Amino acid sequence: MKYKLSKVLSIFLFISYGAHVGAAEIFWTDWLGTDTDPSSGFVGNGTISTGSSVINVTYTNANGIAFYQTSGGIDYWQNARSGRNPATSPYTSTAVDNIPTGTDIIALTNSGNQTLVFSETIANPVFSYVSLNGNGYAFNQDFDILSVGGVDGNSNGYWGGGTSFKSVVDVGNGVMEYRLLGTGEPHGTLQFKGAFDTVTWRSLSAENWNGFTVGIVGTAAEVFPNDIPAPGVWLLMGLSLAGLKMTRKAK
Repeated sequence: MKYKLSKVLSIFLFISYGAHVGAAEIFWTDWLGTDTDPSSGFVGNGTISTGSSVINVTYTNANGIAFYQTSGGIDYWQNARSGRNPATSPYTSTAVDNIPTGTDIIALTNSGNQTLVFSETIANPVFSYVSLNGNGYAFNQDFDILSVGGVDGNSNGYWGGGTSFKSVVDVGNGVMEYRLLGTGEPHGTLQFKGAFDTVTWRSLSAENWNGFTVGIVGTAAEVFPNDIPAPGVWLLMGLSLAGLKMTRKAK
């Protein structure tokens, strides 16, 4: 009976969350304005519009950055300087349908800590990066690498191709770092799983330059509405449990 009950619960969880599996349209950050930090650090602001919600995004880096591109300029998100092709882009995959929009990018050069803060709890954000050679990022959240330029049929990125891999490091006192490392000229996309409003990481070394932008699948309320099952799902679960009870009695 315990086995069958757990099986029903697994089916229930699949019904609840199965709709979120597979490729998704990503709502990318529209980075706006200029640096709002009056000191030598950097603060950039942007918005993400999902169609039903507008989320404010604040990026903070006390060590400063290389440059901030919010409108126009070179499209560093294109395939190997040959235009955009979602079918072979370093930034798309079976989980990500669309390349980062526009030419918006934050380019980093210094080692040290940095933070993204979202004005509303968001779900399953994706993080695309350009030219992560000679550097690495150590995140406070676990992640999956979804795509890399020059790998599995993907085009190289603007500055070439390389490899990316994850290293999980225990830095002491129960704190884990999830490090994005690589060789060559890594360009790609990773994804954090879950719902949260802050992502913190540090650049492991100084390198001029490597860049990023961030997007989301949606807000937590939009992506995880089945945290509280709908009445129909409860009914289905109830019928399944009732069926198990009848099977047990028949034995």
